[in-house]
Amino acid sequence: MTEQKTAIVTGAGTGIGKSVATALLKTGWNTVFCGRRKSVLDAAIAEAGRTPARALAVACDISKAGEVDDLFETVAEAFGRVDLLFNNAGMGYKSTPIDEIPVEVWNDIVGVNLTGSFLCARAAFGAMRKQRPMGGRIINNGSVSAYAPRPGSVPYTATKHAITGLTKTLALDGRPYDIACGQIDIGNALTDMAQPMTVGVPQANGSIAAEAVMDVQRVADAVVHMASLPLDANVLFMTVMATKMPFVGRG
Repeated sequence: MTEQKTAIVTGAGTGIGKSVATALLKTGWNTVFCGRRKSVLDAAIAEAGRTPARALAVACDISKAGEVDDLFETVAEAFGRVDLLFNNAGMGYKSTPIDEIPVEVWNDIVGVNLTGSFLCARAAFGAMRKQRPMGGRIINNGSVSAYAPRPGSVPYTATKHAITGLTKTLALDGRPYDIACGQIDIGNALTDMAQPMTVGVPQANGSIAAEAVMDVQRVADAVVHMASLPLDANVLFMTVMATKMPFVGRG
């Protein structure tokens, strides 16, 4: 990168978000680590070590509109503009039949995965449209659950299918403003959240089986690639998955 740009990564304290935020920082992006717990964000930044760009930890519950507005005001004051939003923060729930899923769980998952992504994209779109030079990029974390469900995953899968609609509409609506929007769909990246995959998880045929996983750094590398493109080019959808995981084919 010839000029320093600013990225916001949600859910940046752990897992995929932490890996992506760290990779962007090391590539030269001023990077805002966003998450609910500032101590965890501070630890992630400290672990990144010395980098060519600036890191900033901002605590934010992305399901709350006021906190998202405060996040983007903080970023504007610190860096002056927003060039990239990685809409990554998300949550799931144990495999459960729909009639046994508490309504509160549905509301919580929709609140983070979908409403949170909407609120952050809304704020980023507004900032990117008004800033000069105009434009920027939004990358949504979709998951392979945006295409194919796991058993008993109604809330998570429904939100991830909805993220695909958000991505397509932002990609369309962003055209006049040089705002590109793409989606990365991730399968079995090895994080604490995905650790159960290595032991055994429910399969479509009713069995329990361990699944192949991949290094989360592969995801970080992919997002950095998407982010590094000039705004006249866009990766609309990219699937990065463990090669041998049960996604393509029958179960």
